[in-house]
Amino acid sequence: MKAINPSLKFVFVMLISLEISFTNIITVNIYLIILGGIYLLMNRVSYKKLLWLLLMPLIPAFGSWMSFYFNGTGNYIHTAWVLFTRVYAYVWFGAALTLTTDASQLLASFEQNFHMPTKFVYGILGAFNFVPRILETIKQVKIAALMRGETLHAWSPQIFFKAVLISLRWSDNLAQAMESHGFSEKTVRTHYKKYPVSLTSILLALFIFATIQFFIFGRFA
Repeated sequence: MKAINPSLKFVFVMLISLEISFTNIITVNIYLIILGGIYLLMNRVSYKKLLWLLLMPLIPAFGSWMSFYFNGTGNYIHTAWVLFTRVYAYVWFGAALTLTTDASQLLASFEQNFHMPTKFVYGILGAFNFVPRILETIKQVKIAALMRGETLHAWSPQIFFKAVLISLRWSDNLAQAMESHGFSEKTVRTHYKKYPVSLTSILLALFIFATIQFFIFGRFA
């Protein structure tokens, strides 16, 4: 299951998420929750994360349920449960993508399968890798300000201004380093790790998509 192509997973999750936003069928939402849970278990996601996925959506799901149960019209009880299960379907089905695929895998797959520009892919990867350094730099800026008797808060513009200046310097250094290692956007690149879209992945996605359509158009509740 780990071999499922990240691009295919992304497109599939986006497509199904869009489709269930226009449906009012509880069965479909429960089916997606079960599918997401099975996929997460097969990928050995920790029980701590699964418990977090169970508790985290409880407040927005319960809030949506309360809103329609007490203020809804028509078949308000059914609508309340549709929204309750839909929140969990979004979270668990989305987690099947986000908890089993990291950003580097997803971007590399986009580059190979969707022909996303290499410059754009490496730019985003560079930004992701800079995040820990930026956080450390912000901490250093706060400490330096404290030594001057000045307290900087998260909303202080001095922090953002210095962070932007440092990031600009890092981006120049990164660009020079990539060019010195022979990076060129116009040349054809080879890949150490490839992300092909296997026939098994396509057939599995089509099977799940067909079963979802069966629930939607089969007039299940």
